[in-house]
Amino acid sequence: MKRRLGSKVWTIAGFIIILMILVAMYVLCRKYYKDNSAWATQEAMLDGEYSVDGGEWKPFIGEKYLTEHFQRIVIRWEVKDIDMTLYDNLNISAKNVWFRLSNEEGKTLLERTYKSYETFMDEAYKLNSETLPPDNPMQDREYFEAHINIDKTMEMYMPDTPGYTARVLNMAEIRPADWSYYATGKGPVLTLEVENSYDDGVRFSDCFSVIYSGDNGVYLLFFRNAMPAILIFTLVCFFGLFLFPIAGFILGKADYRYLTFGGLCFLWGLFMIFQRISDYLNLWIRDATLCMAVVTLMKYILILSIMFYMKANLKRETGRMIANLTSMLFLLAMTAAAVCHFTLVWDLYASSDVMNAVTALCMVILAVLLFQEAKSSPGVVHVLIALAPLTLSILLDALNDYFDFTYLHFYYFGLTITMLYQIFRIIMDLRTQHKEAIRHEKMQKELYEAQVGVMVSQIQPHFMYNALSSIAMMCTLDGKKAKEATITFAKYLRGNMDSLKQKKPVPFSQELEHLKKYLYIEKMRFEDALNIVYDIETEDFLLPQLSIQPLVENAVKHGVGMKEDGGTVTIATRETDEDFRVIISDDGVGFDMEEAKKKQETQSDGKSHVGMENTRRRIADLCGGSVMIESTPGEGTVATVILPKTGQDLSSGFTE
Repeated sequence: MKRRLGSKVWTIAGFIIILMILVAMYVLCRKYYKDNSAWATQEAMLDGEYSVDGGEWKPFIGEKYLTEHFQRIVIRWEVKDIDMTLYDNLNISAKNVWFRLSNEEGKTLLERTYKSYETFMDEAYKLNSETLPPDNPMQDREYFEAHINIDKTMEMYMPDTPGYTARVLNMAEIRPADWSYYATGKGPVLTLEVENSYDDGVRFSDCFSVIYSGDNGVYLLFFRNAMPAILIFTLVCFFGLFLFPIAGFILGKADYRYLTFGGLCFLWGLFMIFQRISDYLNLWIRDATLCMAVVTLMKYILILSIMFYMKANLKRETGRMIANLTSMLFLLAMTAAAVCHFTLVWDLYASSDVMNAVTALCMVILAVLLFQEAKSSPGVVHVLIALAPLTLSILLDALNDYFDFTYLHFYYFGLTITMLYQIFRIIMDLRTQHKEAIRHEKMQKELYEAQVGVMVSQIQPHFMYNALSSIAMMCTLDGKKAKEATITFAKYLRGNMDSLKQKKPVPFSQELEHLKKYLYIEKMRFEDALNIVYDIETEDFLLPQLSIQPLVENAVKHGVGMKEDGGTVTIATRETDEDFRVIISDDGVGFDMEEAKKKQETQSDGKSHVGMENTRRRIADLCGGSVMIESTPGEGTVATVILPKTGQDLSSGFTE
């Protein structure tokens, strides 16, 4: 027990140490970047003017103030008030928009614009003409068009879709040749034209960034801006891969909720890593449309994992079936969107409105299922704390994609709250398991003592004397019957001894067979004064071993045995929708319930009630059951053992 607890403590301590190391790395990275001028960055557009959709020119101060929605925006700004010796590159990151950056003379410095079939053909022919010798047949335009597959090239790059683009421009192409130009307090004027190719309006700050960086360009910018966050979200991935799944096993079983939340955390961390590097993804994946597809599909996969996690908290079969159908609906919609993208029918960004509608519908269905189930179960608090923020954040994000009322992403907060709550739940579950282990150890000790007490009470000297005396008398009257009685008595004693080894509930049929041996022996003693009736309707349930016999023993000794002309002991079983019941009744002398209760309260040692109390405790601890006793003086006694169906598992031979 102590070794198991120690291993769990060391496991948790290991996770805490790893967390502290990653946080320390994050802090050191931020401090190093801040103190080292080589890593310095600065927004390029500090102040200037802009025009939205051909409207009037307006002044702005910094990119973050460009919050108007646009289909086409033109921005002009002057490159000044910066240390031109510190910054060597201008870095552009664009998402799902076309753009063109030009200088005062109108020369294009950087661009990502829509190219039609004719444009592709013209550029390819021009490049071909400049690189091939004059006598090459490909110099002929008609021959060139007949022998080159421009369609395949256009398919590869999806010319109608801007995608995610990262571009780097050397500042040498911006600086004027005469540095005295800056002495006047002026600088080169750059013009940026950005066009949204989709119908929905977007904010400039959501789809574009222009930043100066040091001598090593965009890669230093990546390490400065993205790497600290990547470390943090790597920790989230680590939690997802190890902490939550392992926690389920530490708690003694593979908890499906922890496994699904582990997958959710891993995909969340992975998605956030891709979000942070999305501005630079085009540096490694040259196809800009593929960059957009990777990040968008990661978002959809994350939402699907959230749905699986929500489904894991459903217990009702109907709710789980509806949740499966809902998840399947979202998966089909996601697959259809991906197929449309890669077959050039409809790119993933264009289909986002449809996917947002499907997401909102699925989340509402799952939220209703969880709420309906939680209303009638103790899990309502868990649902409200763990799932309500998560569900609400996804719905708000879906609405925000439609109405664009804020630049915030709500799922950051929803997932963070849920993850912190699940970590808290793990700690509380481990604490509860530790207490349960102590209680279980104590219960096992009490159970062993109870089994010994039951066995001793049933093989007391007077019981053995009565049994052996009855067998001795049979030896002179009926040798065959005496032999049978001897074998039955031996099996009965063996059953009592074997009960010391059995700590888990046993099938009722096994308990009944042992009970019949006991009653066979008692029948030899009481003969016609004791009648036994078996009214067995079901045997397919479990109960603690030797838990029925003390009740039957009381019915024989203190009920029928105290009656002058004897009586009948009836053993019956019944099944209801919620439980199984074993009913032991007799038509003996009975007793006064109130008087018996008062007598029990006034006894200081309570030894006469140890057997019954042990029986009650064993039935409650091992099966969650209870014992009810009703008695009427002169009429008899009825003892009912109630065993809930919850936890009954005949395939394993014991309850969990």
